Amino acid sequence: MTSAEADPVYPAEPAKDVELTEENSRKMRKTGSTHFGDADFEEEQMADIGDATWAEVGRACCVHSPMEWGKIFIGVCAAFFFLYFFLFSLELLGNAAKVLGGCTAGGIMGDNVNPVAALVIGELATALVQSSSTTTSIIVSLVGASAIDINTGIYMIMGANIGTSVTNTIVAMGQMSDGVQLERAFAGATVHDLFNLLTVAVLFPLELISGYLRALTGAMLPEQVADGDKWEGPIKQIVSPLAGRVIKPAKDLIKEIATGKVENCDAYYPVYCVGGIEDYKSCANKCADGQEKGVDCGRVGLITCDKKTGCPAFFQHGATKKDDSISGGICLVLSLIFLLICLMGLVNVLQRGLMGMSTRIIYKATNVPGVVAIAIGAAVTILVQSSSITTSVLTPLVGIGVIQLEQMFPLTLGANIGTTVTGLLASLVSDSVAALQVALCHLFFNISGIIIWYPVPFMRKIPLNGARELGKWTRRSKAIPPIYIITVFFICPLLLLGLSELFVQKKVGWTVLGTIIVIAVVLGIVRFAWWWKRQEGRNQFIACLDKRTARNEAMASLPEDMKFLKGKIAQLAEHTGLPEDEEADEEKAEGTDAAEEAA
Repeated sequence: MTSAEADPVYPAEPAKDVELTEENSRKMRKTGSTHFGDADFEEEQMADIGDATWAEVGRACCVHSPMEWGKIFIGVCAAFFFLYFFLFSLELLGNAAKVLGGCTAGGIMGDNVNPVAALVIGELATALVQSSSTTTSIIVSLVGASAIDINTGIYMIMGANIGTSVTNTIVAMGQMSDGVQLERAFAGATVHDLFNLLTVAVLFPLELISGYLRALTGAMLPEQVADGDKWEGPIKQIVSPLAGRVIKPAKDLIKEIATGKVENCDAYYPVYCVGGIEDYKSCANKCADGQEKGVDCGRVGLITCDKKTGCPAFFQHGATKKDDSISGGICLVLSLIFLLICLMGLVNVLQRGLMGMSTRIIYKATNVPGVVAIAIGAAVTILVQSSSITTSVLTPLVGIGVIQLEQMFPLTLGANIGTTVTGLLASLVSDSVAALQVALCHLFFNISGIIIWYPVPFMRKIPLNGARELGKWTRRSKAIPPIYIITVFFICPLLLLGLSELFVQKKVGWTVLGTIIVIAVVLGIVRFAWWWKRQEGRNQFIACLDKRTARNEAMASLPEDMKFLKGKIAQLAEHTGLPEDEEADEEKAEGTDAAEEAA
């Protein structure tokens, strides 16, 4: 049974006019194995994949002719080239996002707020700066400086876990040119989202009621924390210098706004360099005692200089906040363009390298036990110091079919564990027991989520099936990914934030209004679930996507169809001797004039 017959969510695609041979179809091979590039590659299901031996894996990996080794060497070099600039694009994207959203992120993170608001603030801040490592480091620093309390920090950490998954969801959109790849890539990206959302859905109310995370981490705290050093992963050390030469965000600015040292970003402008010389010493060096920033020593805004590489290309003496924001916007657009180009190049190189390779071999080599996959994901993330980078690199591999969704899931869980190391290191630098407690809460939040959603097969299927469903919808409509990102990461959090504010005004009227809205929302969710499950809502939704897709395809093919019809009409007119359009129009016009004269 094909995937199209097995699940009605798959769109019906016309059969391709390809002759099936032993070289391009598993149906024609005696072994029945599928190879990458086969005409019927998409028809293979997990149950159809046979088990290869490690001897077969070894032969496929290491036994090649000199010509093949040369091609492999060129392919590996090309893959590393595109991978490096893919990572560079992600770093540039993060830097640009910090410049654009740094002031806003710092402004919303500096106060003790209600738990729901803290959750939303953590999510929005992470989505704005495109880095959970940055957000968690700031949260830990805020707790260490007593700018916010431990409870607020815990809820912000939960929100940061949700916001970090937006990056690989954006990366999945880079495979929109191929519907099948987009389906797999989007499923691989959103399984991370769903795990984080489901974990928050369980642990957020549990923490509100029982203080589970605070009590658990409080029991294992030492009396004091020894001061530690900041550590940067090797991948960051390779990629960051080049991205820093383009644009380098002032991370300290976000912390200073969040801790209340300055009221807003206006205090950092205009940018001033001593003597107008644009270098680190003249612009970004710390002021000595008695010196006034912006007069006796340099002052930088959202964009700063680096002690080793100097001032980046988009740094400008005398720049205003608007100038820096424009620079951040330009870099954001450039990073997305580079990201798309490198993603297409990387996918193309990998597909060419895998062409003709049996899926049995690939899945044998990549199919490791779940615990090992979690450990691999954690180790890689510790090295690159970013879960976004780990999951963003893996997402295209899921898209082209190298990694199965079942294998992607534990890898992303490991990435969630690995990213907590950044917060733990920040807590050691802050020399604060409270900061260490919040960092440990981040670690045990992810460990608790893994215990809930991964070991039991029934629970594991919930995020996996949800991600598959979302992936299948993208084959119906490519508008699903942007709608999903905007709704999940921005619209819903903002609505929750607004709703929570109604309950903290300490006014009876606002509280009653908030209660009514909450009841209405709950009833609406229950009604939607009933419609979706019991009243064929899912099928109606799919039919709506089908109708929209068919209309868009008809509009796209309309010019060619019209040209084809005109050609056929011309042939028919020539064959039957019917008058041409111009002659028919002239005769019609003469007939109309004659009728008017007679009247």
